[in-house]
Amino acid sequence: MTDLSERLRQAETLAREAAGLALRLRPAPGSAAITLKGAQDWLTEADGAVERFLSDALRERFPEDGFQGEEAGLHRDGALRWVVDPIDGTSNFAHGGQRWCVSVGLVAGDRAVLGAIVAPELGQCFLAAEGRGATLNGRPIRAAATDALGRSIVECGWSPRVANEAYHALCQAVMGQGAMLRSGGSGTLGLADVACGALDAYVERHINLWDVAAALAVLSEAGARTSPFLRQNTAGQGAPILAAAPGVAEALAALTGMELAG
Repeated sequence: MTDLSERLRQAETLAREAAGLALRLRPAPGSAAITLKGAQDWLTEADGAVERFLSDALRERFPEDGFQGEEAGLHRDGALRWVVDPIDGTSNFAHGGQRWCVSVGLVAGDRAVLGAIVAPELGQCFLAAEGRGATLNGRPIRAAATDALGRSIVECGWSPRVANEAYHALCQAVMGQGAMLRSGGSGTLGLADVACGALDAYVERHINLWDVAAALAVLSEAGARTSPFLRQNTAGQGAPILAAAPGVAEALAALTGMELAG
């Protein structure tokens, strides 16, 4: 494997710089500059500017690597491919909330091998690289030791690509096991919270690669269990995601009908 240490160092630096750029470009809540790409799918000037910054900076540092962003799709291909969400949680960002982040992941085939997630207004920086562990603000993290859904906090992510009835059924099934629900408006940060034990599980019927690429690396290195997203993400059209503390993963997979990676 090409050296991941230098890539992780650069990913952290660039994610922090990108977060600063996003803050500088942040529009006032309710600004006419904030648009909708679809149902609750928000877009600001900062999204495009941050993605261009990351694409250019990563190409300069690692010209052999590919790059894929949320806003402009696949810019270039490579054996290693950077996958970026310039602002995950754009609805929060556009409404003046704090729960949003810059997500920079690195994928090698069907493996997420590196992740850098920076949430500047929460003061959080999640980092991970394959075989090197996962950290939050420099301290090692592990998924929770929770062993029963009735003692769990579970985030059920919402997607406009899934019928509301299916989303309601998912929430009801989880609550029926005695779990507490949460919905924070950022899939990336929800998954990162599973990695550090702030959540016991995150489940969503449909999510996109750029939302999970960095988080999958963090989850893996933190000992969480996940669904085989990269294998299920057929033709880049998105897939379900389940991420959970090991002690509740099997029960949640059985409850939701989702598969767990081996």
